[in-house]
Amino acid sequence: MFRKILVALNRCDDISEYIFQEALELAKATKASLKLLHVLSVDEKESPNILTLINTLENKKRWEEFEKPGLDLLKSFTEQAIAAGVSTEYYQGLGRPGHIICETARVWEAGLIVIGRRGLSGMSELILGSVSNYVTHYAPCSVFIIQNPE
Repeated sequence: MFRKILVALNRCDDISEYIFQEALELAKATKASLKLLHVLSVDEKESPNILTLINTLENKKRWEEFEKPGLDLLKSFTEQAIAAGVSTEYYQGLGRPGHIICETARVWEAGLIVIGRRGLSGMSELILGSVSNYVTHYAPCSVFIIQNPE
């Protein structure tokens, strides 16, 4: 079935834990390995602006503060998956989430992408865009979309 499952997580979503647990159960059932992915988007309100890429001590600190929550989430979930007997690695990238997810799946040769859906529609989806919609259209493999359980 699936040998490699890419799990796209968002540190700002309340459903990341749910997405991770669903992917973990699927990986255990299919004996697949996991790659957990979090994308730092410059569109996030907490995102440092482009000037923070200038290499100063203050900017380095600001950038580390921006990266840390995503890395902490990835490390915590990776530890849980490994403890459950599932081979797991993680990656945090910077860019447009949909593009990074699809490119990571292509390079890693994922058989499945597991991603959440915020449930945006209408104007909100038009303005903010839909990462899950983008991934559904451009992924190099199957996509399993997890709807918020609430």
